[in-house]
Amino acid sequence: MTTLTNSGLKQGLTILGLETSCDETAASVVRRDADGRVTVLSSIVGTQFEQHAPFGGVVPEIAARAHVEVIDSVAAEAMRAAGIGYDALDGVAATAGPGLVGGVMVGLAFGKAVALARDLPLVAVNHLEGHAVSARLGAEVAYPFLLLLVSGGHCQLLEVGGVGACKRLGTTIDDAAGEAFDKIAKSLGLPYPGGPALEKLAKTGDASKYELPRALLGRKDCDFSFSGLKTAAARIAATLTTDQERADLAAAVQFAIARQLSERSDRAMKAYAVEHPAGERRFVVAGGVAANGAVRAALLKICDDNGFTFDAPPLAYCTDNAAMIALAGAERLAAGISDDLDAVARPRWPLDEAAALSNPSNSFGRKGAKA
Repeated sequence: MTTLTNSGLKQGLTILGLETSCDETAASVVRRDADGRVTVLSSIVGTQFEQHAPFGGVVPEIAARAHVEVIDSVAAEAMRAAGIGYDALDGVAATAGPGLVGGVMVGLAFGKAVALARDLPLVAVNHLEGHAVSARLGAEVAYPFLLLLVSGGHCQLLEVGGVGACKRLGTTIDDAAGEAFDKIAKSLGLPYPGGPALEKLAKTGDASKYELPRALLGRKDCDFSFSGLKTAAARIAATLTTDQERADLAAAVQFAIARQLSERSDRAMKAYAVEHPAGERRFVVAGGVAANGAVRAALLKICDDNGFTFDAPPLAYCTDNAAMIALAGAERLAAGISDDLDAVARPRWPLDEAAALSNPSNSFGRKGAKA
């Protein structure tokens, strides 16, 4: 990591962002003005739904090869859509982890190539930090705030004081909420991606028809667990014979996930409020599951109950995208921080690395702490 001077900030920063951590190949150009205002000049996302649909989930090798095939064209389209040339850029930001490491390597290598060829600073962005700042793509959300990061691979509650300043309050001890949505959707025979399909099916269901297990009821912390719910729902799904039964189970699953997310968020808000005055009681939900209507409704109620404001990224920036990576990179450059060209791709990279190492919620093994 390199510390830069803040020269040029009076004019703001224009950053090319690259995201390849899973099954989206994305590029975006974002402008961050000197006063912190943000403008998304372009955001291009190439999906791989068709390649992975036959397998009911993401196949890492297929994803990595698909990124290689389109990363250059997606980046070129982002530059064309922004209406600028590479000489107008002030830096390049690329996801360096966590994620499927083969895909991460593709985007990071492309970002290094652009940075080297154009003599631009490189920012190796933590994908989770991209999600953490993503609400700022649609509104002026000031630091600090309480964040629920809820996606296919991650489920955490964090106190966010700025880029590089995240304190973990709770995390999943097994599966993420988004993974539970997707795996249960697969058990119900729904198409990939499963989360949106399950939400659609749940609209015609009765959540009270099935009683599903509630995790960690004896604990008072802010950690999550979804593996028991996933197993119970899969067993019930195997016994269903009608479309209405499937809709009822989908509604019950969605209710159970929304309830757990809101209960843990309520605990985190009460703890956060002890140390923060009313003017700093801001709650942000980010990640793909933030697009779920039932989850948002449950979280909005908790915010009202606790006197917190509620913010979420525009729906286009809830799922993986490069605009959030570009913004995280711009904020780091604005703070005078960049990375050397030997920055490595990381399959695991906690936002609060000290907490993850000292108090791991799940094993970290050879690849490092997970969350």
